[in-house]
Amino acid sequence: MICNTCFRHCDIKEGCLGFCGARTCKDGKVTAANYGKITSIALDPIEKKPLRRFYPGSKILSVGSYGCNLRCPFCQNNEISWSDRALRFSKEADYISPEHLRDIAISCKDDGNIGVAFTYNEPLIGWEYVKDAAVLIKEAGLKNVMVTNGTATLEVLNELKPYIDAMNIDLKGFTKHYYNEFLGGDFEMTKAFIKEAVKFCHVELTTLIIPKENDSEEEMRELSAWVAALSLDIPLHISRFFPQFHLQDRDATDVAHIYSLSEIAKENLNYVYTGNC
Repeated sequence: MICNTCFRHCDIKEGCLGFCGARTCKDGKVTAANYGKITSIALDPIEKKPLRRFYPGSKILSVGSYGCNLRCPFCQNNEISWSDRALRFSKEADYISPEHLRDIAISCKDDGNIGVAFTYNEPLIGWEYVKDAAVLIKEAGLKNVMVTNGTATLEVLNELKPYIDAMNIDLKGFTKHYYNEFLGGDFEMTKAFIKEAVKFCHVELTTLIIPKENDSEEEMRELSAWVAALSLDIPLHISRFFPQFHLQDRDATDVAHIYSLSEIAKENLNYVYTGNC
């Protein structure tokens, strides 16, 4: 069966997994193999997502599963996203039903919790669980947040549209080569996802600046101008890279350069933040 979650359109045989390691074919239907299998859960400051202009000062229950449809060589969550260990979580992860997740979120309200953030790995590859849980969380009067790479079809986004209150979406760079070759993604799909998401929920964007890859002033001008055409008020987080995982052949991004790029972005956008500095 063909999986229509993202641009890969994996042809998944019965009992096998797609590229992301988290979608399978069961009884002739493509479904989420990672449904409810939680590898990480924590009560985080909302600013850690990062979301700076969505209920600042609050906390949010953050949950993640395993698997990802990109292959970023600098992935800080690689153990649950695309390493061999991530596949082991298919058996080792704890199962938390949507009802149980809602109850945990409610129990954390006295600690400042405003809802649930689906994060850590790529939540869209398990969108069925996100939807089922988000329905219950919204009914309980809490907020739903996604931290995502935005690499999914608009059909998937439409399934989630009524229930998601905010997203931080990675706009990882602004060239087709960087997205399609360096990250193994799809530049046009990500842009289309962002264009649609900003129509119905609060959206903030994050760009991690990788030396020698997406760090030019020209690219930042083009990126911020494209975002501004959607809305001048979309917050953009420009973050500093540190060597890790498969990308340890270069130094951390120069702090001064991060600030310089942020000033360029501010020429187009009202809200620009620096991260990891």
